[in-house]
Amino acid sequence: MADPKGFMTTPRQDWPRRPVEERVRDWEEVYVPGALLPIISKQADRCMDCGVPFCHDACPLGNLIPEWNDLVSRDDWRAASDRLHATNNFPEFTGRLCPAPCEAGCVLAINQPAVTIKNVEVAIADRAWELGLTPPRPPERLSGRTVAVIGSGPAGLAAAQQLTRAGHTVAVYEKDDRIGGLMRYGIPEFKMEKRHLERRVEQMRAEGTKFRTSTAVGRDIGAAELRARYDAVVIATGATAWRELDVPGRELAGVRQAMEYLPLANRVREGDLEVSPMSAAGQHVVIVGGGDTGADCLGTAVREGAASVTQLDIYAQPGAERDEDAEPWPTYPKLYRLSAAHEEARELRTAPAADADARLFAASTLRFTGDADGHVRSLHLVEVDARRRPVPDSGRSLPADLVLLALGFSGPDLKDGLVRQLGLDLDARGTVARDAGFATNVPGVFAAGDAARGQSLIVWAIAEGRAVAAAVDHHLTGTSRLPAPIGPYDRPMAV
Repeated sequence: MADPKGFMTTPRQDWPRRPVEERVRDWEEVYVPGALLPIISKQADRCMDCGVPFCHDACPLGNLIPEWNDLVSRDDWRAASDRLHATNNFPEFTGRLCPAPCEAGCVLAINQPAVTIKNVEVAIADRAWELGLTPPRPPERLSGRTVAVIGSGPAGLAAAQQLTRAGHTVAVYEKDDRIGGLMRYGIPEFKMEKRHLERRVEQMRAEGTKFRTSTAVGRDIGAAELRARYDAVVIATGATAWRELDVPGRELAGVRQAMEYLPLANRVREGDLEVSPMSAAGQHVVIVGGGDTGADCLGTAVREGAASVTQLDIYAQPGAERDEDAEPWPTYPKLYRLSAAHEEARELRTAPAADADARLFAASTLRFTGDADGHVRSLHLVEVDARRRPVPDSGRSLPADLVLLALGFSGPDLKDGLVRQLGLDLDARGTVARDAGFATNVPGVFAAGDAARGQSLIVWAIAEGRAVAAAVDHHLTGTSRLPAPIGPYDRPMAV
C-alpha cells in the first residue's frame, strides 16, 4: 500500500472519453489516447489495503487486484504485469469489455466511488505490450498429446493458450474466416480495436497454437471424425442461438437480429465490404433489448448515420444508487449506467421521445407494421409495470425502417450438427451438460464458456477456459499444475 490515505485524498478519476462530435465520425476507441497513464498511479493509490479484498471474490478469475494496484502505484510495471497475467490471459480484453464486477465488490464502494480497477488493469496490459513484457511463452517440451478446441472466443482462446503452454499440441477450429468469435465480429471497433486481438493471436501462434479458420465442425468436418483425430476435444462455441421475438409482423423485411447487423459493420472495418448491406444510414432504427449488445447496435447505428435510433428496455429505469435491500454490497447492482454509446445518443438527441439518452424504459413491443412492399415501417409498444403487465392507455408507435433484436442468447446453435454428431447431452436450459470436471457425457470431450454456462461475461469465459484447460491437462497426464479459478457450477455473487 503505497499511500495509506490515498482513498481519502484522491477522488475517483476515470479514463476520459474523446468528445462525442469527434468520436462518432470515426471507429477508433472512444477514450483519449495517452490520457490514462498520467492519472493511473494516483488512482491505484486509492486501493485501501482492506484486509479482506472482496474484489477477489467478485472476479471469477481471482485477479490479484490489491497486489497489482500497489505495484502500479510504485510504477513497477514489470511486476504488475507478472501478477496480472498470473490469473488472466487477456487483460487488455477484459479491461475494455468487462463490466467490472470487481469494482462492485470493492470495499471502498460501500460508501465511496470504487477504485478504478478496470482502468488500472487495461493500463498494465497496454504498458506491458509497450515495454515488451509479454513475449511468447512456448513450452520447453511437448507432451505428445493433441487437443482440438472448437471456437475461438475468449473461452476457447484461453483454453488453447493454457494447454499449449502446458506442452500439448493444440489446434483451434473457428467457423468464421478470422479468429476471435464475438470479439471479432460482435464487438464494435470503437469498444475494442481489433489490433489488440491480432496481437494476442500472433503471440499464441508463436507459442505453437495452430488455427484452422473457415472450418465449421459438424459441417465442414464431421464432429466424430475430429474427435477421432485428437486425444481430447474442448467445445467452446459460445451461446450463439439468439432469442426471438414472437409478435405479429416479425416476418417483415427490416426486422433483423443484432448479430446479423453487427458482424456486417465489423466486416466493413476489416475491409471485406465497402458498405454494410444492412447499414442504418438514413434509417429510423429501433433496438429491442436493453443490454450491452443493444448498446453496441446503438453506437454502430449512430456512426453509420441513422436518422434516429431508439433503444427499448423492458425493465424500469434503474436508480443511480445501489438498493441495499435488493442488491447489497458486494453483489453487482443494476444501476443507471451511461455507456459511451448512450452518452453519444444523449448529446446527439438520436431519440427525442426517449426517457433518457436513447432508451425507452419499461417498454414492451406489441407488433410491427409495414408498407405495401412488406418492409417494416412502425413498431408498436406499450408501457409495462414491474410484472410486465401492460399499463392501460400507454400504447404508442415509433417510426422504424430497421428493427434490431438484441434479446440475448439461449445456448449453442444446434443447427451446425456438432451436438448431434457427437451425441452430447444437453441440460434443461439447452446448454451442453457437463460434470464437475467440465467433462461431457462423451469420453474425452469437455465443454467450457457460454456453450455450457449460458450467456455470461467475458471474464467468466476466460475463467472457464483456464479451468477447462486444467481439467483436460489432468485427463491427458493424470495431474496438472494449471490453475482452475472456477468450477462449472460456480455463479456470480448474488443475494
